[in-house]
Amino acid sequence: MKKSHEICRCQWVDPGKPDYVAYHDKEWGVPVHDDRVLFEFLTLEAAQAGLSWYTVLRKRENYRRLFDGFDVQKIARYGDEKVAQLMGDAGIIRNRAKILAAINNAQRFMEVQEEFGSFDAYIWRFVDGAPIVNTIRTPADYMATSPESDAMSKDLRRRGFKFVGSTICYAHMQATGMVNDHALDCFRRKEILAL
Repeated sequence: MKKSHEICRCQWVDPGKPDYVAYHDKEWGVPVHDDRVLFEFLTLEAAQAGLSWYTVLRKRENYRRLFDGFDVQKIARYGDEKVAQLMGDAGIIRNRAKILAAINNAQRFMEVQEEFGSFDAYIWRFVDGAPIVNTIRTPADYMATSPESDAMSKDLRRRGFKFVGSTICYAHMQATGMVNDHALDCFRRKEILAL
């Protein structure tokens, strides 16, 4: 565990990066049931593909601004002019396939909302409505995928979502608290379990 001012955190947290520390201490692993936030993480995790999470995290506010606060109804209607604007802004990851995937995924997201009443009701079914709590002692205990993320990826792809491989789905599950992967001696593990 990395200690920062005597606080034990997960080893992946770099105490020299305050925004990373804040993300770990306030958000990572906290169960999310708000559809807007679920879509935000789905979009950011897709943007991360092939990159580090820290790269995306540092651009998060730009994503929020440029993607209309992750309003799926607005994003679903983005056309060529908006895509060109996004491609021209260095504040986000300028990858056309990932930008087009965000628009496509907003459209698919709304279809899931229509079918299930909310994306939350749909996505949490993959963990039977309750977080999976893993036993993380060392970095080697972290998984990149799980049977649940495999199933989620398969179903999202069947529904037409893009950039939703099992590794991205597992990262999404960690970020949104569907999985609690805080290490055993990380101070956040017990706090989140007590929620």
